[in-house]
Amino acid sequence: MKKVRKAVFPVAGLGTRFLPATKAIPKEMLTVVDRPVIQYVVDEAREAGIEHFIFVTGRNKTVIEDHFDMQFELYNTLEQRGKHEQLARLQRLQPGPGETSFTRQQVPMGLGHAVWCARDLVGDEPFALLLPDMIMQAETSCMKEMTELYQQSGGNVIGVQECDPAESHKYGIVGKGAEKGTGFAITGMVEKPAQGTAPSNLFINGRYILQPQIFDILAKQEKGAGGEIQLTDAMLALQAQQDFFGYHFRGNTYDCGSPEGFVEANVAFALSRPDIHDKVADTIRKLANEVVPMERRKEPR
Repeated sequence: MKKVRKAVFPVAGLGTRFLPATKAIPKEMLTVVDRPVIQYVVDEAREAGIEHFIFVTGRNKTVIEDHFDMQFELYNTLEQRGKHEQLARLQRLQPGPGETSFTRQQVPMGLGHAVWCARDLVGDEPFALLLPDMIMQAETSCMKEMTELYQQSGGNVIGVQECDPAESHKYGIVGKGAEKGTGFAITGMVEKPAQGTAPSNLFINGRYILQPQIFDILAKQEKGAGGEIQLTDAMLALQAQQDFFGYHFRGNTYDCGSPEGFVEANVAFALSRPDIHDKVADTIRKLANEVVPMERRKEPR
């Protein structure tokens, strides 16, 4: 069984739900407390033992590449000013030489197409896929737990979490089979099932370990929902050939692809920080007790 060494991060999305903030700044570079969203996801992959980070980018995303590059002027300035703690922190987050690769998805044709764009960089080996909109909070990262399950099970592994059964029509849902190590066999996958038809309330949370045969399927995959190449369709085809297992993640996941999820993530991660917890908690209590005008203010034009 080959080790999972590489991770793919599809970061070509336009982030239209965050306009005008994302007019000039990629949504992945919006900050949760004091680091970009994409940094949290890369850190999760690094904790899982990932050695090579592959970013599928688009136009106006070069700042992501700059973020993971070495900035000599900044490092030198911090050194000269004696800010050794800040410098050490940046250096710990810095990928090593040759550990990052970037490729372009020139046309937005869906998640499946974005994954396919990374085929030559991944090569003939299993890989992790982490959706950068979803950041997670737990003692042990979701991807680390998934790689440990993969070492037991092989095949393909998908991270899942529970949702309100009444909300299952909003997600990709998996069917749960027999237990396998720290996970379970996946009996089926349904993208946004009609209400009352979902096989479970376990939704796919944006973390995957996939075998390279998915690329052959994606190369021939027809457009699906929304006129895009859907990853779920390709996984269903691959399931006819290979086993799929689910890892039930029980930490907290925040969807930073939506404004409300992004704000929730900022609050949660700020409260988890001992250095700012008390101040943030006091501010939240103060704001929550203030009287809010009933009339809705007009959004500035």
